[in-house]
Amino acid sequence: MRVLYVCHRVPFPPKRGGKIRPFHMIRHLTEQGHDVVVASLARNADELTEAEGLRGHCRELMVEIIGNAAAGVRMLARAPSLQPSSFGYFWSPALARRIRESAQAAPPDLIFVHCSSVAPYVAGLAATARIIDFGDMDSQKWREYSTQRRFPISLVYWLEAIKLERAERNLTGQFDLATCTTAAELGSLLSLGSKCEVDWFPNGVDAQFFAPVQDQYDRNTIVFLGRMDYFPNQQGVTWFVGNVWPLLRTQFPSLQFQVVGADPPPHIRDLARIDGVTVTGSVADVRPYVQNAALTVAPLAIARGTQNKILESLAAGTPVVCSPRAAGGVDVVAGEHLLVADSPQEWCTAIGSVLADSGKRTELAVAGRARVLSQHAWAASMKRLDGLIANLMQRKQRA
Repeated sequence: MRVLYVCHRVPFPPKRGGKIRPFHMIRHLTEQGHDVVVASLARNADELTEAEGLRGHCRELMVEIIGNAAAGVRMLARAPSLQPSSFGYFWSPALARRIRESAQAAPPDLIFVHCSSVAPYVAGLAATARIIDFGDMDSQKWREYSTQRRFPISLVYWLEAIKLERAERNLTGQFDLATCTTAAELGSLLSLGSKCEVDWFPNGVDAQFFAPVQDQYDRNTIVFLGRMDYFPNQQGVTWFVGNVWPLLRTQFPSLQFQVVGADPPPHIRDLARIDGVTVTGSVADVRPYVQNAALTVAPLAIARGTQNKILESLAAGTPVVCSPRAAGGVDVVAGEHLLVADSPQEWCTAIGSVLADSGKRTELAVAGRARVLSQHAWAASMKRLDGLIANLMQRKQRA
């Protein structure tokens, strides 16, 4: 089967949330014997170079760079229209032309779109079946942003959320199947009023790559893991340092907090001025930080879809304390596989219970990794995807 796979970010190397899920899908479809044609976008020349590593996992690769200036103009041009401005950002006339020419030369059997913002690229293209994987419902993410920002930026986010909700609803009428990453995201999609069949399949984690390597750990170190050019991560870390960290240091004076993630802006780097806080910036390998920590934290107020940072920590045998919103993106039982905290005092109690009791830490580490292996393995997730595709193709053939 010939598959045209369109995604909004070059899914290689698979080191961040927006790249991990599409990479595993592309690799799996190719391993299943399908001819996968990938069309995607790069932010700069470095990403374009990195994209070459994807050629070993697909039949054909088409990538174009999004110029910041042109992308900004296209976003502004859509501001007074009903089209989401984010759709303008991800539009490349050059990539659109290449996709159209490829589809005309060799029509795809299946069109697979990951992320709503690149759905316009396949408008009008013929295929036996069409699937859109929303992943996270972007409209709801923008709606949550609007509640966390001050006016007038909050109004901009709110308007974009309204536009995206309309676009997402309409897109379901252009595809045969729409999918999401979690049951919660599926609920958001259904609330919008889907016009096609819907389902979900989970994100996984490479449990061999993120694996426990030693029994020893630093009892005086806790870690936040995540890219720091992402607003929800910035907000979560800032809140944690401002509200939880002073209480923790009173109880545990030697405790150290490491913020591990690429591209921290100045206000995040400034957190390193606070006693006990380290901001690493980009690191070659995050695993030593996670594996050596007593625990990791995910204090996110905005958390859509699957939190890969939680999956990676659990796979590494490192306990996790997270917010209720972050916990909703993984298939776990709070109190058994990880700990959930909301108020600053709840955070201190949960973290303190792990720091003070090595036996409890071991129990959480073992249970968390076991849960990841059973519920968030890529093999099981891709098997579920295979079933969704097979059922869709059978229905189309009968029709």
